[in-house]
Amino acid sequence: MKKATKKDIEFIKEQFIKNYSDAVTELTYTNDYELLIAIILSAQCTDKRVNIITPALFKKYPSPKELESANLDDVKELLRSCSFFNNKAQNIIKMAKVVQEDFDGEIPQNTKQLMRLAGVGNKTANVFMIEAHGANLMAVDTHVFRVSHRLGLSDAKTVEKTEEQLVKKLKDDLHIFHQAMVLFGRYICKAVKPDCGKCFIKEVCKTDKTFRV
Repeated sequence: MKKATKKDIEFIKEQFIKNYSDAVTELTYTNDYELLIAIILSAQCTDKRVNIITPALFKKYPSPKELESANLDDVKELLRSCSFFNNKAQNIIKMAKVVQEDFDGEIPQNTKQLMRLAGVGNKTANVFMIEAHGANLMAVDTHVFRVSHRLGLSDAKTVEKTEEQLVKKLKDDLHIFHQAMVLFGRYICKAVKPDCGKCFIKEVCKTDKTFRV
């Protein structure tokens, strides 16, 4: 597959900023605690499903203080319709305990400290920092991975290498480009039957011609 040229990259950046400069996550939350849990639950699960699950969870466990002493089976039951709910239930309880014990009940506000929490890897920490602070970071989920490869922005085989290539090529406003590629991939550049008729950057697309209109 061809790589995006410098001219292509500038065009992609301009169009993403034009169309998604005000984009934010579609996860529903009211504070940092709810945001972090929603992001943890969203791994291998749709935002729509997470938004269905979390109201009851947050009502019963409105802060890390309540969640750290939660009954595991009760939390599992609340998360039952979420993928990998067993592991996620264990992780969010462990996360709450560390937040209470090490951070006085407040969600840490930097990537390194966030990654000390159960269920929080590099991608989850970056997504939190992007949403909470507009941090100049890139987080690569399935949508970002697909879009970046179809546009020739990356040819890497792993999420980690893809992130490195995107950071190097896009440089600034990474929080916008992360959100842009998530939404673009979710609604236009879909994995199956991409809606090329709605694509505003199809002239620089590097994918197979069967995707073209």
